[in-house]
Amino acid sequence: MDDDLGNALDAVGPRLRTLRRQRETTLADLSAATGISVSTLSRLESGARRPTLELLLPLARAHGVTLDELVDAPPTGDPRIHLRPITRHGMTMLPLTRRAGGIQAYKLVIPANTRGEPAPQTHEGYEWLYVLNGRLRLVLGEHDVVLTPGEAAEFDTRVPHWFGTADSEPVEFLSLFGKQGERAHLRTSPKPKSR
Repeated sequence: MDDDLGNALDAVGPRLRTLRRQRETTLADLSAATGISVSTLSRLESGARRPTLELLLPLARAHGVTLDELVDAPPTGDPRIHLRPITRHGMTMLPLTRRAGGIQAYKLVIPANTRGEPAPQTHEGYEWLYVLNGRLRLVLGEHDVVLTPGEAAEFDTRVPHWFGTADSEPVEFLSLFGKQGERAHLRTSPKPKSR
């Protein structure tokens, strides 16, 4: 067994005893509240019995603490996502999500003048683009438009499409991509009424 896990489990007994005494509760009272026998509670507090989830859940509820507090769980680690950039067709794509399925988010950077002539492609899905910096040229079916910072576009990726820099400067943009039928929905609340 992992040393950290063993140490955490060994510390549960004294913590249970401290919580019970702070609340001035007897083992018999705690037994009545949890359905755990007095002898099992005594063995847990003394460390003679290892705690299990089936025992810890009712004890956490009876003491009014979370399970993490009861076992003094160690921190779960760094919450930041460290995903690696991917370079394809002259573009650098940085995945911003890592879950399987659903809408995926990317930050894309296209260096100046690297995409060449438009070669529209099609595939299953739905895409939403938002320009952060630079000017993005989007060829979408019969449309050939330039998006500037703060502008967005959304489209069915079964329509032939291509994007690249609109001039000699690089462009940075966000892309949300989902399978067919999924769309990015923006929800806004109504303006407050002025008095």
